[in-house]
Amino acid sequence: MSQDILVVGPSWVGDMVLAQALFMRLKQRFPQGAIDVLAPGWSLPLLARMPEVRAGIELPLAHGEFGFFRRRALGRALRQRRYARAIVLPNSWKSALVPYFARIPRRSGYARELRYGLLNDLRPLDRQRLPTTVQQFLALAEDAPPAQAPEILEPRLRTDPARLATLRQRLGLDAQRPAVALMPGAEYGPAKRWPLEYYAELAGALAARGFQVWVLGSAKEKALGDAIACNRAFVHDLTGRTELVDVVDLLGAAQAAVTNDSGLMHVAAAVGTRLVALYGSSSPKMTPPLSDRARILYLGLACSPCFARQCPLGHFNCLRGISPAQVLAALER
Repeated sequence: MSQDILVVGPSWVGDMVLAQALFMRLKQRFPQGAIDVLAPGWSLPLLARMPEVRAGIELPLAHGEFGFFRRRALGRALRQRRYARAIVLPNSWKSALVPYFARIPRRSGYARELRYGLLNDLRPLDRQRLPTTVQQFLALAEDAPPAQAPEILEPRLRTDPARLATLRQRLGLDAQRPAVALMPGAEYGPAKRWPLEYYAELAGALAARGFQVWVLGSAKEKALGDAIACNRAFVHDLTGRTELVDVVDLLGAAQAAVTNDSGLMHVAAAVGTRLVALYGSSSPKMTPPLSDRARILYLGLACSPCFARQCPLGHFNCLRGISPAQVLAALER
Protein backbone atom coordinates (compact mmCIF):
# COMPACT_ATOMS: atom_id res chain seq x y z
CA MET A 1 0.00 0.00 0.00
CA SER A 2 1.32 3.42 -0.94
CA GLN A 3 2.71 5.69 1.77
CA ASP A 4 3.18 8.62 -0.61
CA ILE A 5 2.13 12.03 0.68
CA LEU A 6 1.14 15.27 -1.03
CA VAL A 7 1.80 18.45 0.96
CA VAL A 8 0.13 21.68 -0.13
CA GLY A 9 2.89 24.15 0.67
CA PRO A 10 2.74 27.74 1.89
CA SER A 11 3.15 30.81 -0.30
CA TRP A 12 5.86 32.63 1.69
CA VAL A 13 9.60 31.97 1.56
CA GLY A 14 10.04 31.73 5.33
CA ASP A 15 7.11 29.40 5.80
CA MET A 16 8.34 27.16 3.01
CA VAL A 17 11.70 26.83 4.73
CA LEU A 18 9.97 26.06 8.04
CA ALA A 19 7.88 23.43 6.25
CA GLN A 20 11.04 21.39 5.75
CA ALA A 21 10.75 20.41 9.41
CA LEU A 22 7.43 18.76 8.54
CA PHE A 23 8.99 16.94 5.60
CA MET A 24 11.76 15.68 7.88
CA ARG A 25 9.23 14.36 10.40
CA LEU A 26 7.19 12.66 7.68
CA LYS A 27 10.33 10.92 6.43
CA GLN A 28 10.98 9.69 9.96
CA ARG A 29 7.48 8.26 10.18
CA PHE A 30 7.16 6.95 6.62
CA PRO A 31 10.66 6.15 5.33
CA GLN A 32 9.29 4.22 2.35
CA GLY A 33 6.91 7.00 1.33
CA ALA A 34 7.64 9.78 -1.15
CA ILE A 35 6.81 13.41 -0.37
CA ASP A 36 5.65 15.71 -3.15
CA VAL A 37 4.91 19.38 -2.52
CA LEU A 38 2.31 21.41 -4.38
CA ALA A 39 3.66 24.96 -4.35
CA PRO A 40 4.16 28.21 -6.29
CA GLY A 41 6.65 28.04 -9.14
CA TRP A 42 9.21 30.30 -7.43
CA SER A 43 9.62 27.72 -4.64
CA LEU A 44 10.51 24.70 -6.78
CA PRO A 45 14.30 25.38 -6.82
CA LEU A 46 14.14 25.82 -3.04
CA LEU A 47 12.32 22.52 -2.64
CA ALA A 48 15.03 20.89 -4.75
CA ARG A 49 17.47 21.73 -1.95
CA MET A 50 15.44 19.68 0.53
CA PRO A 51 16.50 16.01 0.37
CA GLU A 52 13.22 14.82 1.89
CA VAL A 53 11.17 16.07 -1.10
CA ARG A 54 10.81 13.84 -4.15
CA ALA A 55 9.29 16.51 -6.36
CA GLY A 56 7.82 19.97 -6.34
CA ILE A 57 4.59 20.31 -8.31
CA GLU A 58 3.89 23.80 -9.57
CA LEU A 59 0.55 25.37 -8.72
CA PRO A 60 0.12 27.51 -11.87
CA LEU A 61 -1.83 30.32 -10.21
CA ALA A 62 -0.90 33.79 -8.98
CA HIS A 63 -0.83 34.43 -5.24
CA GLY A 64 -4.41 34.85 -4.05
CA GLU A 65 -5.94 33.68 -7.36
CA PHE A 66 -8.95 31.39 -6.89
CA GLY A 67 -8.73 29.42 -10.13
CA PHE A 68 -11.37 26.82 -9.25
CA PHE A 69 -11.38 25.02 -12.60
CA ARG A 70 -7.58 24.89 -12.85
CA ARG A 71 -7.36 23.49 -9.34
CA ARG A 72 -9.96 20.89 -10.20
CA ALA A 73 -8.10 19.89 -13.38
CA LEU A 74 -4.82 19.59 -11.48
CA GLY A 75 -6.44 17.49 -8.77
CA ARG A 76 -7.92 15.12 -11.33
CA ALA A 77 -4.54 14.81 -13.05
CA LEU A 78 -2.94 13.83 -9.73
CA ARG A 79 -5.35 10.94 -9.08
CA GLN A 80 -3.06 8.53 -10.90
CA ARG A 81 -0.33 9.09 -8.29
CA ARG A 82 -2.53 7.46 -5.64
CA TYR A 83 -1.32 9.42 -2.65
CA ALA A 84 -2.22 7.92 0.71
CA ARG A 85 -2.45 11.26 2.48
CA ALA A 86 -2.50 15.00 1.90
CA ILE A 87 -1.46 17.71 4.37
CA VAL A 88 -2.69 21.21 3.63
CA LEU A 89 -0.58 23.91 5.29
CA PRO A 90 -2.36 27.10 4.11
CA ASN A 91 -5.57 27.92 5.96
CA SER A 92 -7.60 28.98 2.91
CA TRP A 93 -10.61 27.11 1.51
CA LYS A 94 -9.20 27.06 -2.00
CA SER A 95 -5.94 25.43 -0.88
CA ALA A 96 -7.86 22.25 0.01
CA LEU A 97 -9.41 21.84 -3.45
CA VAL A 98 -6.60 19.98 -5.23
CA PRO A 99 -6.31 17.13 -2.66
CA TYR A 100 -10.12 16.82 -2.67
CA PHE A 101 -10.32 16.48 -6.45
CA ALA A 102 -7.30 14.13 -6.39
CA ARG A 103 -9.42 11.80 -4.19
CA ILE A 104 -6.67 11.45 -1.62
CA PRO A 105 -8.13 9.26 1.15
CA ARG A 106 -6.89 11.25 4.16
CA ARG A 107 -6.73 15.04 3.90
CA SER A 108 -5.38 16.83 6.99
CA GLY A 109 -5.33 20.49 7.93
CA TYR A 110 -6.54 23.01 10.46
CA ALA A 111 -10.20 23.96 10.84
CA ARG A 112 -10.28 27.24 8.93
CA GLU A 113 -12.61 28.79 6.33
CA LEU A 114 -15.33 26.12 6.61
CA ARG A 115 -13.30 23.38 4.94
CA TYR A 116 -15.61 20.60 6.16
CA GLY A 117 -15.83 17.96 3.47
CA LEU A 118 -12.82 19.19 1.56
CA LEU A 119 -10.67 18.03 4.47
CA ASN A 120 -11.69 14.90 6.38
CA ASP A 121 -9.04 15.17 9.09
CA LEU A 122 -9.76 18.63 10.47
CA ARG A 123 -7.68 19.67 13.46
CA PRO A 124 -8.35 22.45 15.98
CA LEU A 125 -5.48 24.90 16.14
CA ASP A 126 -4.41 25.22 19.77
CA ARG A 127 -2.04 28.19 19.77
CA GLN A 128 -1.31 27.74 23.46
CA ARG A 129 0.01 24.24 22.88
CA LEU A 130 1.48 25.06 19.46
CA PRO A 131 2.81 28.63 19.76
CA THR A 132 5.22 28.60 16.81
CA THR A 133 4.52 28.16 13.11
CA VAL A 134 6.92 25.23 12.82
CA GLN A 135 5.19 23.38 15.69
CA GLN A 136 1.84 23.91 13.99
CA PHE A 137 3.29 22.36 10.82
CA LEU A 138 4.92 19.46 12.69
CA ALA A 139 1.73 18.56 14.55
CA LEU A 140 0.06 17.72 11.23
CA ALA A 141 2.55 14.90 10.68
CA GLU A 142 1.02 12.91 13.53
CA ASP A 143 -2.07 10.71 13.34
CA ALA A 144 -3.89 12.85 15.92
CA PRO A 145 -3.33 16.21 17.60
CA PRO A 146 -0.33 15.74 19.93
CA ALA A 147 -0.80 16.06 23.69
CA GLN A 148 2.20 18.37 23.88
CA ALA A 149 4.20 20.58 21.53
CA PRO A 150 6.28 18.44 19.14
CA GLU A 151 10.05 18.51 19.20
CA ILE A 152 11.29 21.15 16.77
CA LEU A 153 13.41 19.88 13.89
CA GLU A 154 15.79 22.42 12.32
CA PRO A 155 15.53 22.83 8.52
CA ARG A 156 18.76 22.18 6.63
CA LEU A 157 19.01 23.28 3.01
CA ARG A 158 21.69 21.81 0.75
CA THR A 159 24.21 24.17 -0.83
CA ASP A 160 26.02 23.75 -4.15
CA PRO A 161 29.77 24.64 -4.13
CA ALA A 162 30.05 24.52 -7.91
CA ARG A 163 27.16 26.93 -8.34
CA LEU A 164 28.71 29.20 -5.72
CA ALA A 165 31.96 29.42 -7.67
CA THR A 166 30.04 30.40 -10.79
CA LEU A 167 28.06 32.99 -8.84
CA ARG A 168 31.17 34.59 -7.39
CA GLN A 169 32.67 34.92 -10.85
CA ARG A 170 29.49 36.37 -12.38
CA LEU A 171 28.90 38.84 -9.56
CA GLY A 172 32.53 39.91 -9.13
CA LEU A 173 32.85 38.68 -5.54
CA ASP A 174 36.19 38.05 -3.86
CA ALA A 175 36.51 34.41 -2.84
CA GLN A 176 39.26 35.22 -0.30
CA ARG A 177 37.73 38.16 1.58
CA PRO A 178 35.25 37.07 4.32
CA ALA A 179 31.68 38.21 3.69
CA VAL A 180 28.77 39.38 5.80
CA ALA A 181 25.32 39.36 4.18
CA LEU A 182 22.76 42.08 4.90
CA MET A 183 19.06 41.48 4.15
CA PRO A 184 17.27 44.84 4.56
CA GLY A 185 13.92 43.83 3.05
CA ALA A 186 10.74 42.37 4.51
CA GLU A 187 7.89 41.61 2.14
CA TYR A 188 5.28 42.07 4.86
CA GLY A 189 5.90 45.79 5.29
CA PRO A 190 8.04 48.64 6.69
CA ALA A 191 7.23 47.86 10.33
CA LYS A 192 9.52 44.83 10.02
CA ARG A 193 12.46 46.75 8.52
CA TRP A 194 15.41 47.99 10.55
CA PRO A 195 16.16 51.60 9.45
CA LEU A 196 17.95 51.86 6.14
CA GLU A 197 20.49 54.37 7.46
CA TYR A 198 21.41 51.87 10.19
CA TYR A 199 22.10 49.21 7.59
CA ALA A 200 24.27 51.69 5.67
CA GLU A 201 26.24 52.58 8.82
CA LEU A 202 26.73 48.91 9.63
CA ALA A 203 27.91 48.17 6.09
CA GLY A 204 30.56 50.88 6.35
CA ALA A 205 31.75 49.59 9.73
CA LEU A 206 32.04 46.02 8.43
CA ALA A 207 33.94 47.09 5.32
CA ALA A 208 36.36 49.05 7.53
CA ARG A 209 36.99 45.86 9.52
CA GLY A 210 38.05 43.92 6.43
CA PHE A 211 34.79 42.28 5.37
CA GLN A 212 33.05 42.41 2.04
CA VAL A 213 29.34 43.08 2.42
CA TRP A 214 26.68 41.42 0.27
CA VAL A 215 23.31 43.18 0.23
CA LEU A 216 20.73 40.54 -0.72
CA GLY A 217 17.13 40.93 -1.80
CA SER A 218 14.72 40.90 -4.71
CA ALA A 219 14.40 43.46 -7.50
CA LYS A 220 11.68 45.15 -5.39
CA GLU A 221 14.39 46.00 -2.85
CA LYS A 222 16.79 47.57 -5.35
CA ALA A 223 16.39 51.03 -3.83
CA LEU A 224 17.38 49.62 -0.43
CA GLY A 225 20.49 48.02 -1.88
CA ASP A 226 21.49 51.22 -3.69
CA ALA A 227 21.20 53.27 -0.51
CA ILE A 228 23.28 50.82 1.54
CA ALA A 229 26.03 50.29 -1.05
CA CYS A 230 26.23 53.96 -2.07
CA ASN A 231 29.58 53.45 -3.87
CA ARG A 232 31.24 52.13 -0.69
CA ALA A 233 34.30 49.96 -1.30
CA PHE A 234 33.74 46.26 -0.66
CA VAL A 235 29.94 46.71 -0.34
CA HIS A 236 28.16 44.83 -3.14
CA ASP A 237 24.54 45.55 -3.97
CA LEU A 238 23.23 42.19 -5.19
CA THR A 239 19.52 43.03 -4.94
CA GLY A 240 17.68 41.92 -8.05
CA ARG A 241 20.80 40.17 -9.43
CA THR A 242 20.18 36.75 -7.92
CA GLU A 243 17.52 34.08 -7.81
CA LEU A 244 16.34 32.63 -4.52
CA VAL A 245 18.40 29.48 -5.06
CA ASP A 246 21.50 31.68 -5.61
CA VAL A 247 20.89 33.31 -2.24
CA VAL A 248 20.91 29.86 -0.61
CA ASP A 249 24.47 29.31 -1.85
CA LEU A 250 25.66 32.84 -1.04
CA LEU A 251 24.33 32.67 2.50
CA GLY A 252 25.96 29.29 2.95
CA ALA A 253 29.32 30.91 2.11
CA ALA A 254 28.89 34.05 4.25
CA GLN A 255 30.65 34.36 7.60
CA ALA A 256 27.51 35.91 9.08
CA ALA A 257 24.26 37.65 8.19
CA VAL A 258 22.15 40.49 9.57
CA THR A 259 18.47 40.40 8.71
CA ASN A 260 14.98 41.56 9.49
CA ASP A 261 12.31 38.99 10.33
CA SER A 262 11.90 37.83 6.74
CA GLY A 263 11.99 34.81 4.49
CA LEU A 264 15.72 35.20 3.90
CA MET A 265 16.26 35.07 7.67
CA HIS A 266 14.94 31.50 7.64
CA VAL A 267 17.07 30.64 4.60
CA ALA A 268 20.17 31.89 6.42
CA ALA A 269 19.30 29.82 9.49
CA ALA A 270 18.69 26.73 7.35
CA VAL A 271 22.16 26.86 5.77
CA GLY A 272 23.85 27.30 9.16
CA THR A 273 25.06 30.88 8.78
CA ARG A 274 25.84 32.85 11.95
CA LEU A 275 22.90 35.18 12.18
CA VAL A 276 21.73 38.36 13.92
CA ALA A 277 17.94 38.62 13.54
CA LEU A 278 16.19 41.95 14.20
CA TYR A 279 12.58 41.89 15.41
CA GLY A 280 10.23 44.84 15.78
CA SER A 281 6.55 44.57 14.93
CA SER A 282 6.61 40.75 14.91
CA SER A 283 7.41 38.27 17.63
CA PRO A 284 10.39 35.91 17.88
CA LYS A 285 8.13 33.60 19.88
CA MET A 286 6.12 32.76 16.75
CA THR A 287 8.67 32.55 13.93
CA PRO A 288 12.19 32.42 15.39
CA PRO A 289 15.16 31.43 13.23
CA LEU A 290 15.65 27.73 13.83
CA SER A 291 19.39 27.63 14.47
CA ASP A 292 21.66 27.58 17.49
CA ARG A 293 23.90 29.99 15.57
CA ALA A 294 21.28 32.76 15.60
CA ARG A 295 21.16 35.70 17.99
CA ILE A 296 17.89 37.63 18.26
CA LEU A 297 17.74 41.35 19.06
CA TYR A 298 14.26 42.37 20.21
CA LEU A 299 13.35 45.23 22.53
CA GLY A 300 9.93 43.92 23.53
CA LEU A 301 8.41 47.38 23.95
CA ALA A 302 4.95 47.82 25.45
CA CYS A 303 3.56 48.46 21.95
CA SER A 304 5.11 45.37 20.40
CA PRO A 305 4.51 42.98 18.86
CA CYS A 306 1.73 44.78 16.98
CA PHE A 307 2.00 42.63 13.79
CA ALA A 308 1.16 45.72 11.71
CA ARG A 309 2.62 46.44 8.28
CA GLN A 310 3.12 50.11 9.20
CA CYS A 311 3.93 51.41 12.68
CA PRO A 312 0.52 52.42 14.14
CA LEU A 313 2.24 55.07 16.28
CA GLY A 314 4.47 56.37 13.52
CA HIS A 315 7.77 56.18 15.40
CA PHE A 316 9.16 52.68 14.68
CA ASN A 317 10.88 52.74 18.08
CA CYS A 318 10.84 48.94 18.30
CA LEU A 319 13.52 48.88 15.58
CA ARG A 320 14.99 52.37 15.81
CA GLY A 321 15.99 51.56 19.38
CA ILE A 322 18.40 48.86 18.15
CA SER A 323 21.61 50.69 17.23
CA PRO A 324 24.20 49.69 14.62
CA ALA A 325 26.73 49.46 17.48
CA GLN A 326 24.54 46.86 19.20
CA VAL A 327 24.27 44.81 16.03
CA LEU A 328 28.02 45.04 15.40
CA ALA A 329 28.66 43.90 18.98
CA ALA A 330 26.29 40.96 18.50
CA LEU A 331 28.15 39.99 15.34
CA GLU A 332 31.49 40.16 17.09
CA ARG A 333 30.23 37.95 19.91
